[in-house]
Parts: sequence; C-alpha cells; structure tokens
Amino acid sequence: MADSDVNLNMNNCDDGCATFDVQRFLRGLDAIFDAHKAPEQAEPYLQKARTEAEHSHDDAGLLTVLNETMGFYRSQGRHTDNLPIIRESLSIADHLHLQEIDPQAWATTLINAATGMRAAGRYEEAEQLYRQALDAATSAFSPTDRRLAALHNNMSMLYSETGRLNQAKRELEQALDLLEQSSPDASADIDVASTHTNLALLLLQMGRHWASDAIQHAQEALTIYRTGHLEHSAHYASALAGYAQACYMAGCLQDAVSGYEHALSVIEECYGRNTDYYHTTAANLEAAKQALHKRMPSSHETQESQEYQESQESLKSQHSPKSSESQQSSEPHYMAESGVSSIPAISHHISGLALSRAFWNDLGKPLLAGAYSAYQGRVAAGLVGYGSECFGFDDEFSRDHDFEPRFCLWLTDEDYDAIGEQLQADYDALSRDFTVDEQGKPHFAGHGSADSNALAASQSPLTPRAQGEFRRDGVFRIGDFFERITLFREAPAQNDYASWLSLDDATLATATNGQVFADPLGVFSKTRQGFKFMPEDVRLSLISRRLGMMAQAGQYNLPRMLQRDDGAAAMLSIHEFVNATASLVFLINEPVSVGYLPYYKWQFAAMRKLSHRMATRLAGVCEQLEDILRLSSAACFGGAGFGEGGKGAKPAAEHIIATVERICSDVVDELLREGLTESHETFVEWQRPYVEDHIKSDASCLHSL
Repeated sequence: MADSDVNLNMNNCDDGCATFDVQRFLRGLDAIFDAHKAPEQAEPYLQKARTEAEHSHDDAGLLTVLNETMGFYRSQGRHTDNLPIIRESLSIADHLHLQEIDPQAWATTLINAATGMRAAGRYEEAEQLYRQALDAATSAFSPTDRRLAALHNNMSMLYSETGRLNQAKRELEQALDLLEQSSPDASADIDVASTHTNLALLLLQMGRHWASDAIQHAQEALTIYRTGHLEHSAHYASALAGYAQACYMAGCLQDAVSGYEHALSVIEECYGRNTDYYHTTAANLEAAKQALHKRMPSSHETQESQEYQESQESLKSQHSPKSSESQQSSEPHYMAESGVSSIPAISHHISGLALSRAFWNDLGKPLLAGAYSAYQGRVAAGLVGYGSECFGFDDEFSRDHDFEPRFCLWLTDEDYDAIGEQLQADYDALSRDFTVDEQGKPHFAGHGSADSNALAASQSPLTPRAQGEFRRDGVFRIGDFFERITLFREAPAQNDYASWLSLDDATLATATNGQVFADPLGVFSKTRQGFKFMPEDVRLSLISRRLGMMAQAGQYNLPRMLQRDDGAAAMLSIHEFVNATASLVFLINEPVSVGYLPYYKWQFAAMRKLSHRMATRLAGVCEQLEDILRLSSAACFGGAGFGEGGKGAKPAAEHIIATVERICSDVVDELLREGLTESHETFVEWQRPYVEDHIKSDASCLHSL
C-alpha cells in the first residue's frame, strides 16, 4: 500500500453497521511517520479515522485514535488543541469501564493524558493523572515492565519543571532501578545509560554540592555506551556533554574540556556542524577552556584528569584513524595479607554488591547463555537476603567471615525441577579469582582487563549459618528463598493482618534488601515487591504500637527508674525507646519507599543513611537518639560525684529526658503534618486513638482499644 493511499478497513457486521479496523489504522499511521510526512498528512488521517470510528460506534477504536492524536498534537506543540482531546479520551475510557476491563489500556490512557497536560503547563491536573496512572500501572504491569520506568521518568520531568528537584530525583532513581532489573544486560543498555545521564543533569540543577554524584552517573553512562559499542549514537553526545558539565561545576576543568571536545566530534558525526546543538556545545567548550586558562591545574586535578583521558583513548581511536590502539596490562590492585584473612586486601574498597554484580556479569551471564540458553529469559539473578553486603553496609571488617564473590539465581518451581541441581553444581564450579583495575572495578578470570597473574579470591571462613540449608547464595526456588527468611513463600494477602503483624521489621528488611541484577520473567521481583507493600492498616497499627512503647518506656518509665537509681532498668527503658522510635521513623517514611529498619547491628547505619536523604521525615531523630545513647551510661550508672565537678549523673539524666520529650514533640508535629492526628498532646500514648481512627478495618488485631 502506498504511503499516501492509506485507507481504513471497513467491514459489514451482522446488524448492518461497520467495524473500525484498529490495526489497519495503526499501520497506516506508522507508514506516514516512516515516510516523514507527518506534518502534512498525519492530522487529516487522524481526523478521517476519528470520523470512521464514530460512525462505527466503536468507542474502543475511537479511544485508540484519540490516544494517537494526543501524541501527535503534543509533538507539534499544539497543547491548547490537545486539551479537549485529552478530556474526551478520559471520558470515553471512563464510559467503557476501561479500568476494569483492560487495566493496561487504562494505565496507558492516563499516562498519555498526564503527559499532554504536563506539556500544556497544566501541572496540577498532570500530577493528579500521573498518580492515578502509577496506581493503575503498578497493578496492571509486571514489576519489570519498562513502561513503569517511562512513567517514573515522565513524573520526574513534571517535578523538575515545577521546581521539586528532590522528588524528581527519586522518580529517576526508581526508573533506573526498574530498568536495571528488567534489562538482560544493564551494562550495555542504552535506556539505562540515558537514565544515568538524566540523573546527572538533574543533580547539576540541584547545585554544585551534587556535582560529584553527577559525575558518577555521567561516567556510568559513558561506560555503558562503551560496553555496548554505542559510541556513534547521538545519545552518546548527550552523555559526554553531561559529563563535561558536571566536571565543570566540580572544578575539574581539564576533564570538562576533554568531555566537550569529544562530545563535539560525536555531534559533528551525527548532526553536522551547522546545528544549534553543535554551536551550544562549542560555546560550552570555549567557556571551559577560558576557565582552565585562568588558573593552573593543581596536581590533584591533573591526576583526576589523567584517569578520564586514559579511559577515552580507546574511544577516540574509533573516531580518528591516526590514533593507534595500545593495550596495557595493569597490575592487580591488591596483595594477599598473610596471617590476617584469606580474602585479598584491596586498596580500592569494593562493596559486596559491586563484587557480586561483576561476578554475575563476567561469569554468571555467560554460564546461562551457554548451557542454559533455553532458560536465560526465565532466570532471575541478584543479591538479596542475609549479610551486611546485601544492605550495602559492608566494609573491610566484613571480610573476616561469610564473605566471598557470590550471587543468587532464582527459579520457578518448574524450572528448578528441570535444571536446579545441575545449575547449582555449575555455579559452585565457577572460579572466584578476580583482579581489580585502576578504576577499582573487579574483573573475574578471563574477562575485562584482569591480569593473567590474578590472585585467588578464596572465601573467608564460612560460619554454620551460611552453609548447607542456610546457604546465602546459589540456586533457589523463588518460594523457598522467601520462606527461609520470612516463613512465607510469598507476601501475605493484603487483608491477612495477623500474618503481616507476625513479620518483624528486620525480617522484612532482609527479604527486600539488596539488588536484583536481572529478572526477565518478573516473578521474583513481583514476589519481593509484595513484601514491600505493607497494608496501610498494618502500617498505622504499627505506628500506634511504636507510639505506645515510646510513651511507656521513654516518657513514663525512664524518668521513674532514674529517680529510683535503678540504672539497669533505666538502661533497658532507653533501649526500648530507641528501638521503637527507630522503627517508627521508617514506618512514617513508608516502607515501600525507604524499606524497613534492619536488625540491631545495622539500625543506626540505616538510620543515618535515611536521615541524609532529601525530604526524609523526622530526619533529625537519628542524631538525637545517638545523643541519648552516648549519655546513657553516665545517666544510668554515673552515681554521686560522677562527672565534671562531681555533679553526678543528674545533668546527663536531665539531658536524656529532655531529648526524649523533644523527639516525641517532633513526632507529634509530623503526625499533624500527615493528617494522622488533630491533637497537639506530646505524651504520645494519647496520640494512639487518633492514629487508629484512620484504620479502616475493624480487625481486632489492628486496634489497641
């Protein structure tokens, strides 16, 4: 069919009406765009299709036409013309009960409508529609469906355009996490790279103090383009320019100049010199050069710049035939320490998660692609569960036990029955030998730039809790994996309140921590995500319980025990108050967004990390709790004559009691902001009825009264 001869397929139905052929319509529209004739032909074609759909009384077909019209008008900047189209689409979708009969189509319509409203500057309406779309998409799409990532990216643009940069950052981070989980190879995925670039540019909007983070994201984007051999992509120029801009703001001017120069060569290749894109980048390059000439580079900056220059040599050689390729072998950046640990001492700190991801990328993925290629699209991989590295809190002290390169492979029951035992044997046989390159990145035997004289990364001693049936890595049935941690093969039903209440914070934290490197089937991610979606009634019930313990232990019993000089009881009261308060902070910030409070060893590491996040509620509580713990020994056991000037324990005790009251007052202020209370009473026991008024279920286990 000729591009200009696209017709709708009209067939007669039994009652004499005509039917609207949606697929023929979409093929015709694609042909117009493929022929680059959209400016002249798209609107008449869309109008004709609309008329045909209306005459056919085909509301579903009409909705398809309107969705495509929304996109076309948005691309043409005709935002005023788009508003009635958007409203008509939503009206038809509602009339069709699309939310019930086709949730995916409902979510798509909401996303298109929201994006049209955002482009038209109708930000309040756009935000409301995006929130509806997110609710619908979360239910309708797989947890690893890339349309969810696109939705989070669109929401980030909305927040960025309305000056809410912290919320924009969170949306992009969610998009990045989803893309990495869904990608068969995140290390060469252009969507992942583009999201890193978007994050870098957003961080630069947030101010110079984010420049180092922006550089990291920009560098990661460049690495992905290099790994995927995408250096001739137009998007690569954006990544280079983003990197250069981040370096400029961070004061790394030589790196900025190098980045802009390389970006210009790619822009010239893709677009030519006579474009605004080229001229803007050239102007930025000139500004960076002038700034560099105004000061001599310090030795630190020169060293920083050299690393970038070296990493770019192989890239530039692909654009310049005069460049000669040179391969240099790098010495491994670790030496074995005798008498300390069997894990090599590594000069660059490598997190357990980074080591795990490298182990998966270098050896795990090739294993699946070879002997298990038929199952490659069904196996999930990552690192989740027990171990400090799963929380991201591991350090050099973590390497003395239960530490080795490892990852998990999660299979459905059917797939485990078919390949589980053999896959476990093949996983066990993988070499754990690795080297570390000059950038601090690990490479496993035969991959990357690993030196042929690689030292063996033999595992540290394994404790009984990490062996046999308690093993923490390898091949698992999905249900078995979660049952080992939670006693549930999947998250309890949303109305199974008693089961949810039986799961403590630390258990849920362990089941939902870590990273998923790949999950093409989406089953593992969906199961894991189920444990993050704590029912709102359960969250409110737990908030009430934590308030009760804070009041009982901190506001009531602690002062009484100190007055009685019962230091041991006072210390236990402090312990209960601190635990309850820490849990409440995570519950107030909502586990689906920030996770759960981990077990005692990592409680404060997690609290500090949460407190440093932008827009965290009750962010100052962590420091106040640590202040209480610092003074607790003096307050509880100081006795008469203790401390400076022999003032005894009284000053410390008074300070702790005042801090407890200040924390409780802060909590009440937050409850008021959240609309969970109408009372300003700071004895938090009296806040419980107000909080529990918001619990919708009348299940007795959820209520204290």
